[in-house]
Amino acid sequence: MKTIETDVAILGAGTAGLSAYKAAVKAGKRVLLIEGGPYGTTCARVGCMPSKLLIAAAEAAHGASHLDAFGIRLDGHVSVDGQAVMDRVKRERDRFVGFVLEGVENIPAEHKLRGYARFMSPGVLMVDDHTRVETVSVVIATGSTASVPPPFKGLGDRLLVNDDVFDWDDLPKRVVVFGPGVIGLELGQALSRLGVVVRVFGVSGSLAGLSDLAVRQTAKKIFQDEFYLDPDARVLETKRVGDEVEVRYVKLDNTVCVEHFDFALMATGRRPNLDGLGLAAAGITVNDKGMPAFDRLTMQIGKEPVFIAGDVNNDVPLLHEAADEGHIAGENAARFPDVKPGFRRTPLAVVFTDPQIAMVGQGPDKLVADSFVTGSVDFRGQGRSRVILKNKGVLHLYADRGSRRLLGAQMVGPSAEHLSHLLAWSVQQSMTVDQMLQMPFYHPVIEEGLRTALRDTAAQLDAGICG
Repeated sequence: MKTIETDVAILGAGTAGLSAYKAAVKAGKRVLLIEGGPYGTTCARVGCMPSKLLIAAAEAAHGASHLDAFGIRLDGHVSVDGQAVMDRVKRERDRFVGFVLEGVENIPAEHKLRGYARFMSPGVLMVDDHTRVETVSVVIATGSTASVPPPFKGLGDRLLVNDDVFDWDDLPKRVVVFGPGVIGLELGQALSRLGVVVRVFGVSGSLAGLSDLAVRQTAKKIFQDEFYLDPDARVLETKRVGDEVEVRYVKLDNTVCVEHFDFALMATGRRPNLDGLGLAAAGITVNDKGMPAFDRLTMQIGKEPVFIAGDVNNDVPLLHEAADEGHIAGENAARFPDVKPGFRRTPLAVVFTDPQIAMVGQGPDKLVADSFVTGSVDFRGQGRSRVILKNKGVLHLYADRGSRRLLGAQMVGPSAEHLSHLLAWSVQQSMTVDQMLQMPFYHPVIEEGLRTALRDTAAQLDAGICG
């Protein structure tokens, strides 16, 4: 058996792990990057990039079939070639993965070790059964895995998670989606626009992470006009019948319905890849959900020389957050025990549906009642949005009553991916609503809708109205 001594051992070569590696190397430490699975980040392989490729095809099909409102007529019926769609998704997905692999290949061979690691003691790891690693500190960046509730496992190969979708050679005819979170809503709408019969079921009324009830309700109505969506569904039975999935459920009109699908897509969340790491051997305790307590500013687990970053910590499973967390974890692992808080950016999340959904800063569920006001704009009447027939949705802004600072925003509407960046930058710079209104706004642009919401917010602040 081989023994390797190092300063920092990093478990996982995804976004967080690679970011931690760069930070620790920059600090001048000996670093070992340990990976047992395929190289290439979750984002590139089965997340952000392939899903956006599928969404792009869906938006093209939807746009081509909805030109009548502009007075444009197509000769013939718009058809979707499922094989061609999936071929492009996979080709471009592989291209993005290739860029990541090139970066990994440039890492010196002596800095990489293939295999799955587990703790033998606080400073000792065993990688498979071939290598003992003695290290000063450890960064856990092992990512997450799609979670499948036990009752659904009997569906066998008719059960899919989002990872499986991007290996399709063709589009199926009928898919039932469980979970209207970010993944379920994005893929559900995309598949529907590509001609797949889709049903999307959720529980408890949640939708894409929106905590603003009014914004959530607006989003629900918009999507229900396009495809079947029930965020608070009553699914009575799900079972496999031959090569199909049979679902018996109560429809929105309260009638009982039985339908059959080619596949059931589980989008009910992801679980951290912590099993098999032997955390107890490192002196690390976990809660009833199997998660260790950690400081999200330092990424340190308790007082141990162990840091946790990326999807595995189940905090904010987004690529830019994983990169930031990896950097903080790598720096602190390199300087241990002189651990210092790292820089965390304003929370920003975007859902690439149409219309898009965005959440910035603090939502109303995180704010103290009566301490803020809520300004809004309805995009149905917004000029530029009506011109391009994207006039759906609402934007809510939350501003502090005392300081008049913008605290956060939630929206469903056009150009949310762009408006949310302006809002996140404003929150991070502690800008007041009045300062934001002093910024330039061109005409006619969708950003004028933001100005309308800011004016409404300012008026409520002036009037002393509570949020």
